[in-house]
Amino acid sequence: MTQNATVTRILPDGMAEVVVARTTACGGSCGSCEACVFQPELKAIARNRIQAKPGQRVVISSRNSKVFAAAFLVYIVPLLFFIAGYVAASLLGASEGVSILLSFVCLCISSFLLVRSQKKTSADRQIQFEIIS
Repeated sequence: MTQNATVTRILPDGMAEVVVARTTACGGSCGSCEACVFQPELKAIARNRIQAKPGQRVVISSRNSKVFAAAFLVYIVPLLFFIAGYVAASLLGASEGVSILLSFVCLCISSFLLVRSQKKTSADRQIQFEIIS
């Protein structure tokens, strides 16, 4: 996955801080929803193999597999817990109200586990960026 960015400062060990303009699902027209008005740019650390200087516009790249894995964890795993909670309660003969309640409990549990595991994530599992041009 590639994105356009601007180098803001040079860091030690061949790294650089870059600023990436946040893209939105609405196509970048923040006037219509104002969802990203508070943080229109994101900062990231990227490997600076091309020796880019502060102020330069660059293209950064990340491995697609890590991006997809992160999206899977954030979007799919909680949904699976939600469905599993409902199905488990239904199979145990619970009423529909109890099944719905248990599905939300499972959703909350999955969210808690996800947040807790991400706090313990080591640097090698984080999404790594590299300036490619």
